[in-house]
Amino acid sequence: MPDFRILVINPGSTSTKIAVFDNDKEVFKKTLNHKPEELSPFEELIDQFEFRKNIVEEALEENNIHVDSLDAVVGRGGLLRPVPSGVFKISEKMLADLKDPTIWGRVHASNLGAFIAKSIADELNIPCFIADPITVDEMEDVARISGVPGIVRQSLFHALNIRAISRKTAKELNKALTDCNLIGVHMGGGISVAAIKKGKVVDVNNALLGMGPFSPQRAGALPLSGVIDMCFSGEYTKSEIEKTFTKTSGLIGYLGTDNDIEIEKQVEKGNDKYRQILEAMAYQVSKEIGAYATVLKGKVDAIYLTGGLAYDKFLTGWIKERTSFIAPIYIFPGEGEMEALAGAGLRVLKKEEKPKSY
Repeated sequence: MPDFRILVINPGSTSTKIAVFDNDKEVFKKTLNHKPEELSPFEELIDQFEFRKNIVEEALEENNIHVDSLDAVVGRGGLLRPVPSGVFKISEKMLADLKDPTIWGRVHASNLGAFIAKSIADELNIPCFIADPITVDEMEDVARISGVPGIVRQSLFHALNIRAISRKTAKELNKALTDCNLIGVHMGGGISVAAIKKGKVVDVNNALLGMGPFSPQRAGALPLSGVIDMCFSGEYTKSEIEKTFTKTSGLIGYLGTDNDIEIEKQVEKGNDKYRQILEAMAYQVSKEIGAYATVLKGKVDAIYLTGGLAYDKFLTGWIKERTSFIAPIYIFPGEGEMEALAGAGLRVLKKEEKPKSY
């Protein structure tokens, strides 16, 4: 089998993660942290592109990773228009949409992944891709109806890791993913709970704003009367409300921290408040799993828990207590985003998957 070397680029708000894989083996990984004073001169997110690209190339050179040894570059997918799952060739149309804040009303640092990947790849005349961006949308029509005309349920979730762990779970079951019905739960700063029918995510909570369980930072679904009261209290602007619900709610809102290691230690010490709030999050995740079992009409081959919070023995234990009657539960701690991006590129290079056009 030929060897392929793949560069993976995953930009976040204050860091850019990079990794190099030889086939499916990680041979280099580094997190490039960006100080606020380094990013403050850039008025718009896209203005950070050259700065971030340059430090990526410098890091590769400093670690003796020669760019001419690369066979492909894969960037993290950002806030694109709704797309099916899969690997996508990076195009000018894609880049134009990633620059456009009106599509979703906001921009995200992950939008930079495609720009950096394409720039490096074009200079080397090698292919470049993104895979399973957060806007993957395979929801069934019935799942889109919200209850209020004019408000449509949207598919915004941790698609990259949900898809990657779905493949791993199918492998554990010795089945093709297209033959599996799964409930996938990604638990990180936000929480995604997905009903996966024959390989497609047919229903999922909006993990950014407004649906599902509360998470370390996000509010999840809320009693509407309380939301209306906050919105018309005169104490918040629209942007402040959004920040509250997406950045300072959940664990951090109740406990003042979203550090799960610290929270787990407090639970071990018998801190009742920490236990109550963490168990409430497990309770809400479990209710969501139960709801998605009905989407699959009770025919669930497996449930899996993944993401950084899947390391928490209390959280996973409480979820298992409430949901193990539905199906076997598999736990895959960690996020695995870099591995998932590299795997997507490798499948295309090995001609196991055909890349889609955006």
